[in-house]
Amino acid sequence: MIRARLRNMILGGVVALIAPLIATAQDAPDVPPKRVVSINLCTDQLAMMLADPGQLVSVSVLAREPESSAMVEEAQGFPINYARAEEIFMLKPDLVVAGAFSSQATVQMLRKLGLAVEVFEPALSLDDVSAAMTRMGAALHQDARAAHQVAQFEARLAALREQVTTRPRAAIYYANGYSVGDQSLSGQILATAGFDNIAREAGIPMAGNIPLEVLALLDPDVVITGQRYPAASRSEEILDHPVVRQLQDARLRGTIADRDWICGTPHVLRAVEGLIGLRHDYDALGPAAEGAGE
Repeated sequence: MIRARLRNMILGGVVALIAPLIATAQDAPDVPPKRVVSINLCTDQLAMMLADPGQLVSVSVLAREPESSAMVEEAQGFPINYARAEEIFMLKPDLVVAGAFSSQATVQMLRKLGLAVEVFEPALSLDDVSAAMTRMGAALHQDARAAHQVAQFEARLAALREQVTTRPRAAIYYANGYSVGDQSLSGQILATAGFDNIAREAGIPMAGNIPLEVLALLDPDVVITGQRYPAASRSEEILDHPVVRQLQDARLRGTIADRDWICGTPHVLRAVEGLIGLRHDYDALGPAAEGAGE
């Protein structure tokens, strides 16, 4: 008890000494931030797309992970961070951008130290992509650049939506039988590409698990899985189950890289385009699609 109190007193004293040295977000003039640090995979990508050269000084380590980041090559040009408060503070940023699932301890400590921190919620819809781009543009004082990128994104999205003709039934089936419904970013990507999501039939509006028996009874036209990761995982064993294999062998199958739809950025259009290609394959098979794998 005494040791804990002493630690808190020391920490409080350090914060009290350092905080006055840094201007708070409320006191700072309305000028573009010159040193921006991102500590979240999705804010990494938004900031890299919009920041001026030299304005973004560090991105999270996840920005360089090819399985999860859609901008791995771009991230090579930035120093990385591990979202620890002490390392972020030493970078002397005048703006930190974070995600809602970033370490709350880090975010709170940075704010106690007087740093401006903008927290971005995860995208749950395609509309959220435009909203996040606009908000990041405002945070970086890159409003015109953000507006241009949003216009390009929405024009491409509209063009892709015009390609929808048929609507085969599809299942998104991940490790542990995880699936997503229409009230999610992945679900909206699936719908935009021209598929009806069987998660709706399974009573899953946002996210949940579809048991193997339910998956077999729903009998989707297409089974879409995520990429396999290098390390073996028991959660992925369900994807090798005979029920899933039989559905995939008797139907069209597809795989979408997680990096293309984890974050609400314009890169989600890669996932839409990939799924449209899969739907075109289904359309080309016509009546034979019912036994595509036979």
